[in-house]
Amino acid sequence: MTASKRQDEPVVTGARPARLRYWILAMLFVVTTINFADRSTLSIAGDSMQKDLGVSSGQLGLLFSAFSWSYLVAQIPGGWMLDRFGSKKVYGAGIFLWSVLTMLQGAIGFFSGAAIVLLFVLRFAVGAAEAPSFPGNSRIVAAWFPTRERGTAAALFNSAQYFATVAFSPLMGWLVVSMGWQHVFTVIGGLGVVLALIWTKVIYPPREHPRMTKAELDHIADGGALVDMDVTADGDGTLGQGGSPVAEMTGVGTNLRYVRKMLKHRTMLGVFVGQYFINTITWFFLTWFPVYLVQERGMSILEAGIVASLPALCGFAGGVLGGFVSDWLNRRGMTLTAARKTPIVVGLLLSTTILLCNYVSASWLVVGIMALSFFGKGLGALGWAVMADISPKEIAGLAGGVFNAFGAVAGIVTPIVIGYLIDATGSFDLALVFVGVCAAMAVVSYVFIVRDIGRLELADIDSDAGTDAGIRAPQPAA
Repeated sequence: MTASKRQDEPVVTGARPARLRYWILAMLFVVTTINFADRSTLSIAGDSMQKDLGVSSGQLGLLFSAFSWSYLVAQIPGGWMLDRFGSKKVYGAGIFLWSVLTMLQGAIGFFSGAAIVLLFVLRFAVGAAEAPSFPGNSRIVAAWFPTRERGTAAALFNSAQYFATVAFSPLMGWLVVSMGWQHVFTVIGGLGVVLALIWTKVIYPPREHPRMTKAELDHIADGGALVDMDVTADGDGTLGQGGSPVAEMTGVGTNLRYVRKMLKHRTMLGVFVGQYFINTITWFFLTWFPVYLVQERGMSILEAGIVASLPALCGFAGGVLGGFVSDWLNRRGMTLTAARKTPIVVGLLLSTTILLCNYVSASWLVVGIMALSFFGKGLGALGWAVMADISPKEIAGLAGGVFNAFGAVAGIVTPIVIGYLIDATGSFDLALVFVGVCAAMAVVSYVFIVRDIGRLELADIDSDAGTDAGIRAPQPAA
């Protein structure tokens, strides 16, 4: 069936827009929750593994970073695969693969002589499998949601990273204490395998979903959703972008050229750099925060698993609120640029309060400060909404891959730097300074580098990547 014929097929009629897109968003939320639960398994199991396997803090930092090495390398290929084969196939295969690899990590105790090397390899492989996840989320949101709802949608799937800690840290802490650290990996990985099977029955491009109504399709398309992003083309496995085959633009040389063009574009570069600094905060909480509670604040592993969920809950609340506020400001007449930047800047300034933990001793006050800092990080984590707003539709996956690659660099640098700071100083004081400074630098990026936020055309990036001339003037939502 050709792309043009598929576009002409009638969809289910309906008098008013349905809410099918919110079921799609719910699936993205659940998948992203499991995604981040997989990423955080090592942080919960880390202290027990250090004792059982004789792992130093520096080695643990390297193990924490293993995920991000491959996550970084696979971002651009993963984004290319999303553009070439579609979000449903590539993302679904990724869910299944990373879940199986997570389960295998529970068996490394049987290889005591090579456990550390084997764990590094498995974490490295998980990172590669998860590479298409967030670019895939961004593509699906861009295809299913009109502009005036996109900030909230992107914030909701992004806030799942905090909800993962709320939902699974207490469970994983209990598994470590009651059954052993190995079962943290087998249980979370097993949940992912089940979810991969559900994915195949839930996710479709808008025009191909069997329950799509004409009213909802018209509503989201008229509002700026890229409904033809993954329309199936003529049986060769390629996709159409707005009815055009992407095969012409998927060569390695072509993709590298567009990567260079994006890196020269001021607004896109500013958003990429901002993501690096924002992800520094994320990776501190995903990796070293539970260890900080145990080693610096004297909590038990079970207590750390429960307490770690409190800042994460605040991060979740901030993430949802940031997207809602941004869309509300846009609907009230504020330009898209101002509506996105306002919660980003305010939230990241709040994140710098993490530095205050170095000057207090009461555990409850430390947890409160961490909760405020993580709330601010959630409020300001609108980078994926911005990417859904500005990415040219033909290379949305590639652009998301470059964006996520910058975040992956933070995932490599942050655990290693913090691990060696702890080894060198014997405390977390400089580690918290490092995280706080990165939060401040994210503010600098969005205030002084990022200019107008609005949809970029592929031809404009190709011809004038050094300026923001290619951006469509952003308008308040109708």
